[in-house]
Amino acid sequence: WLGYGNSATVSIVLDDEETRTKVPVLLDENKKELQHLFYDGDNVTGKVVLKLKQEGKKLEHQGIKIEFLGLIEIYYDRGNHYEFVKLDKDLARPGDLMESCSFPFEFL
Repeated sequence: WLGYGNSATVSIVLDDEETRTKVPVLLDENKKELQHLFYDGDNVTGKVVLKLKQEGKKLEHQGIKIEFLGLIEIYYDRGNHYEFVKLDKDLARPGDLMESCSFPFEFL
């Protein structure tokens, strides 16, 4: 993208992110990251927050979608990922945004 027009920052806020258990996940040999832990049957709910850089200036988009992926990576076979769930939700049809907004989502 050439940088013309408006842009936005996107963040995902989980409804229970303050109380949900987090576990360290090894990203590479020297780096770990805390990630939320979900169990079978847990609902994943929250909102996608779009914060426009310039309020009142049009941001054209081709639709807004959130995707939920469940992947398994085996420690001794780190090159292969095994997808066990893939769900998506369309949050908004293509159009224009003039102000910051949020879109709730729920994966059951």
